[in-house]
Amino acid sequence: METLTLIFGIAGMLMLLGAFALNLMRIITENSYLYIILNILGAGILVYHAFEVDSVPFMILEAVWAIFAIYKLIIVFRKR
Repeated sequence: METLTLIFGIAGMLMLLGAFALNLMRIITENSYLYIILNILGAGILVYHAFEVDSVPFMILEAVWAIFAIYKLIIVFRKR
């Protein structure tokens, strides 16, 4: 189970960092569906990872991150 948890953690981290890097390189914008979905999925997976490794502060951080990304998705969806 530890290996699977690590794989999930790495996948979530890569999603968040990938979205961040693509945004910095101006390949995607913060209003693009890809950017928002990567943030939602990445943060959601990291919530699971934080739960598995028993890291409450990290769990709270990632849960709030996911909630704000979902909120952003709703805003962008309503504008289009």
